[in-house]
Parts: sequence; structure tokens; C-alpha cells
Amino acid sequence: MNGSLTIPKTIYCKFCKICGARPVLEADKAGLYVVKCPNDNGHYQTRAGLIDIDDWNRNNTVRYGADQGNSPRVFAK
Repeated sequence: MNGSLTIPKTIYCKFCKICGARPVLEADKAGLYVVKCPNDNGHYQTRAGLIDIDDWNRNNTVRYGADQGNSPRVFAK
């Protein structure tokens, strides 16, 4: 990927919830940074500005619950 910087492993950041890639930093034309998926520009990316890993982590959290059809199934004996 041209012009992207890897985020050091010592900084906690979640993987892309769509493809599982570790995000990278990329500078836009104005010199502001975007945290984004290295595989696809259609996947979530933060707004251009300061490096916002917290925003990336919030938006790449997968929540499991009964409303998503992922509740544990109980079978009668």
C-alpha cells in the first residue's frame, strides 16, 4: 500500500470487523491522518484529522446478542 504507515504492535487497536486486517495510518492530501483498513477503502475509516485509534476501536467492535440471532441455543433432553 503506497503511503501508508503501520501502527506499532505496542498500540492496541482492533482488527477490521469485515476482513480481519490490522489497520494502517494514511495521510490524505491535506496532510491529515486517517486510520483505515489496508485491504479495502470501502471498510470503515476514521475522519481525517488527528490519529483516532479510539474511534477505530469503537466502530470495529462486534457485539453478539440475542437481537442478532447469536444467542446460545438450549436443546431439551
